Amino acid sequence: MSHLTGEIAFITGATRGIGQAILLALGKAGSTVVGTATSDAGAASIEKTIADAGLKGCGLVLDVRDN
Repeated sequence: MSHLTGEIAFITGATRGIGQAILLALGKAGSTVVGTATSDAGAASIEKTIADAGLKGCGLVLDVRDN
């Protein structure tokens, strides 16, 4: 049992780089991870990353830009 089991981690910008590294680290520590991207394609990429790593979680579209 990992030390973050039962926790939910919400990670913005989880498609690549630091955000993706944080998503993977928190997921491997036991958290259910929710990663965000600004597009459907980005959210799908996050879903694939989570599945490929055998983690629990999902990818969502979140765009907080002021349009």
